[in-house]
Amino acid sequence: MKRWIAILLLAGLCVTAWLAIGPTKSTQPQPRPLSFLLTCDVRGRLVPCGCFSGQLGGLTRIASIFGKGVSPDSVKLDAGDAIAGAADYEQIQYGYLQKAFATMGYEALNAGHREARLSLEELRRIKSSAPVPIVSANLLDKSSGAPVFEPWRIITKGDWRIAIIGVLDPRGIEETLGAGLRVEEMDVALEKALPKLKDQADFCVLLAFTDEANLGKLAKQFYELDIILGGKVSQPSQRLVKENHSLILATTNESRAIGLLQTTLVAKHHLEPIKGEVHLVSDHNPQDEQISALEKDYRDEIRKTKLSVDDLSLLREDMVPGVKASASYVGSQSCATCHASAANTWSHSKHAIAFSALIKAGADADPNCIGCHTVGFGTLSGYLREFGDKKLTNVGCESCHGPGSQHVNQRTAGGTVTAHFRPVGESDCRKCHHGEFSRPFVWAQLWPKIAHGKQSAISQ
Repeated sequence: MKRWIAILLLAGLCVTAWLAIGPTKSTQPQPRPLSFLLTCDVRGRLVPCGCFSGQLGGLTRIASIFGKGVSPDSVKLDAGDAIAGAADYEQIQYGYLQKAFATMGYEALNAGHREARLSLEELRRIKSSAPVPIVSANLLDKSSGAPVFEPWRIITKGDWRIAIIGVLDPRGIEETLGAGLRVEEMDVALEKALPKLKDQADFCVLLAFTDEANLGKLAKQFYELDIILGGKVSQPSQRLVKENHSLILATTNESRAIGLLQTTLVAKHHLEPIKGEVHLVSDHNPQDEQISALEKDYRDEIRKTKLSVDDLSLLREDMVPGVKASASYVGSQSCATCHASAANTWSHSKHAIAFSALIKAGADADPNCIGCHTVGFGTLSGYLREFGDKKLTNVGCESCHGPGSQHVNQRTAGGTVTAHFRPVGESDCRKCHHGEFSRPFVWAQLWPKIAHGKQSAISQ
């Protein structure tokens, strides 16, 4: 009897131990399909310019392709140069770009060369209110050496932890780097950061604002990088590249191209590529109304805001000692008296009604647009936003030929005219007619529509 009691007690202990320990379970997360959606070089393009139909690009269209909101099956990222520039109105616009990125569900933005044009103070202000985290491991406070933004952020997709780290190429930005900043070499910053991510993340994605050669170089140098998304490249990737342990994809072109990398997360630092490609954003893609509304809000704000470009004390044309403007803008009506034939050609062209396009689009107070639709904007004697549609609007004579006061004064005085204008050439037209701001510009086809030349003086 005692023997059976001992056997039963032993069996009970075994069952209790088995129940306590339980069957062995794998702690490895299951494979998971995950897409990485990439933009870069947006340059302030919330919407396509709108000067004519058929234009490409714009976050309004990218939103209709990517969809909105954070997705469990995708990671939306920007590799840098989202801001258009360092001017005050461009910083205001950047705030609306960030709202657009947040609405679309972006999970990180990298700092590019254009972001690095801002001062340390300006970047800190932007960081404090940014709805989407900005990352950069090598954009530093010049005094303290501390990163201006968080070097990385870690997101979770299912059971997988993904680190997103950002860098920008220090080459070529010495003259434009914002006050209070310095840029550390990319490899030096990554050597410091990557060991810290070893136990924090299962995968590491690098946002690198640099060229094709350096994307490959970083992949060869750092086996910890599973994906490298760029950057400051000559053109979007033609194919997905595998270098060392990394998958490399890059895009550019002012929001007119977006990158798509489809993968399956298999095991830690082991993912399988499904497809990597770049899509063009065309006028066939509808524009998202919610993002379009942000552009309207931006233009409403700057219409009410006093900007640096409105301050005459900042519009100095004699910044080079001893060099001053010899003439001022007087308006196309001052040219028409003597140059009736040319004025008639101009009056029947779209140049003569160029400002009306801005009014129709609600962009008539937007410094991004005004320069190519007015006369002399950004100079002491040129168009000011406070003029509205009253004077120096449209693409006038002086938009191409330069300020005419000296020539007009000499002509009306009846003496010798020494102030003349050089002939206008194709390069003058391309100051405005380029990229998304013009249909493919063919001088030989378009010049005949506005052709005019030297005209005999009309007696006064």
